[in-house]
Amino acid sequence: LNNWDLVVSSNISSNLSSVASQANIYGPHSQAAPAAPPAAPAASSSSSSAFCPALPSRHIVERQPRMLNFRVEYRQRTVEVVIEEGSVVGEIKQILETELQVPVSKMQLKGWKSGDVSDSIVLQSLHLPKNNSLYVLTPDITPTASTSQNSVLQESLNQNFLLVISHREAQRDYNLNFPGSRTIQEVKRNVSDLTNIPVRHQQWEGWPASASDSMTLAASGISYPCHHLGVCRRSSPANTQEPTEECADVHMVSDSEGDDFEDASEFGVDESEMFGMGTSTGCRKAPLMPENTENEVDALLHFTAEFTTRYGECHPVFFIGTLEAASQEAFYGKARDRKLLAIYLHNDESVLGNVFCSQMMCADSIVSYLSQNFITWAWDVTKEANKARLLTMCTRHFGSVVAQTIRTYKTDQFPLLLIVMGKRTSNEVLNVIQGNTTVDELMMRLMGAMEIFTAQQQEDIKDEDEREAREMVKREQDEAYQLSLEADRKKREAQEREQAEQLRLQQIQKEADDEKEAIRLSLEHALPPEPAEEGGEPISKLRIRTPSGEFLVRRFLGSTKLQVLFDFVASKGYPWEDFKLLTTFPRRNITQLDPASSLLEAKLFPQETLFLEAKE
Repeated sequence: LNNWDLVVSSNISSNLSSVASQANIYGPHSQAAPAAPPAAPAASSSSSSAFCPALPSRHIVERQPRMLNFRVEYRQRTVEVVIEEGSVVGEIKQILETELQVPVSKMQLKGWKSGDVSDSIVLQSLHLPKNNSLYVLTPDITPTASTSQNSVLQESLNQNFLLVISHREAQRDYNLNFPGSRTIQEVKRNVSDLTNIPVRHQQWEGWPASASDSMTLAASGISYPCHHLGVCRRSSPANTQEPTEECADVHMVSDSEGDDFEDASEFGVDESEMFGMGTSTGCRKAPLMPENTENEVDALLHFTAEFTTRYGECHPVFFIGTLEAASQEAFYGKARDRKLLAIYLHNDESVLGNVFCSQMMCADSIVSYLSQNFITWAWDVTKEANKARLLTMCTRHFGSVVAQTIRTYKTDQFPLLLIVMGKRTSNEVLNVIQGNTTVDELMMRLMGAMEIFTAQQQEDIKDEDEREAREMVKREQDEAYQLSLEADRKKREAQEREQAEQLRLQQIQKEADDEKEAIRLSLEHALPPEPAEEGGEPISKLRIRTPSGEFLVRRFLGSTKLQVLFDFVASKGYPWEDFKLLTTFPRRNITQLDPASSLLEAKLFPQETLFLEAKE
């Protein structure tokens, strides 16, 4: 009854706990009824918390006995009852009798999830949550007028009425929520979209005798917060019957200003064509998605534009892109950024489509919750070609099981809202929500899917953080290893350069040595033969001490040029370019003399001791 407004529910729970703890009394206490039930929260950041809280993930251990909270509404009054779980239903009625001054015998206590229950049923056997909402019906008691009737009516205009409408021919019930300011005529037009019965041809049961199409629900005298009605197609306007005296309600045949037209059959037009079910293009709605479109992006742009035209600007933000792109956006980002994927499948041939879109998909609370927690992707399966294309996409991305599941749904079960969660190895369809639902049930199922997703997301975040930590350590190790390899490479390159330089120098030295050796050998071969000691010409005997301390001894003719002496010394490995040849006493540098002069001229006769010294 609180329209799944979590803020109001939490406030009621808090107030009940406070009263029970202060007074230590588990009896009832009444309070003035609120002017209006809480409206659905707006889609803003300040109100997002009303739709985002995760469902409780743990059980709170309470002291015995366990207490149950009941919020009971009766007309314009609200009574809150706190009672032990071991009590029976009749005890609640006894408490209400005291508070409301309504006899138990005339009181019907409604709102039990398991249906109507007897007064002897123990509350514990119903497995109720801690907080519950009920309402009282007193069909045998006529409401009394009061001086505050105008203010009460004004409050009723802001209240939500639950109309349980039974479609006799289809044997189907519709649970519709309407504000008290909505007129009966507007309700009938909405029901026309659901049942495909024109307002002019509707025959009703359950409206109060004084009700007219121009009246608001608040002023019509229907039961609050829930009222039961029946509708069917009348066979002929002449068959309209007056209500019997035994029934307080009347059979109402709609004949209002909004439908002042003749029977369509009189003009040769089929009624199904008038409501978008036939083949006439003059009166049929434009399709949400063109048939056989080749570009998915263009198809979804057309879907969004037509959806806005039909139902207004307040609707979920549809993802413009392929189903694969929507899956990537929802499932394959960082774990903290992932979302659930909501796939909305529309079918214009379903009688539920218009109501589901206008009352569920465009409700502020649903729009806000989907926008914050889901990636919403849409497709129109009205045309067989578009449906076949969708099944192909689903088979490719989610497997044949999902495609087969979609095939099993009949046209009148659409629209469908598939809730898909991305997992490590595959994508899983958590829930398939059909069109015959209410805002409350839709929100509950979305929040249930969100609870499952949040638990999985926390595990994914933990795994991702651990994986990133491991990867960071590995990166640091790899960087250190690469730095070590780089240092080793540079060291090896330096060694290789040094070795190459040594080899080059050795090669140069070898070439120089080879050249010197070649020169030495050539000089050695070019030397004149050593003369004998006893000959006709003057002989000069020279002793030359080398830097190593050895002596070179040789005889030369006195007429021999100094150049021959130099060549002899060079042939022994001491070229005159690097060494100087000196006399002992007096000290003279022979290498500075003219090489063309003879030994006699250089006064190196008949014998002389010389020594070699390296030039500086």
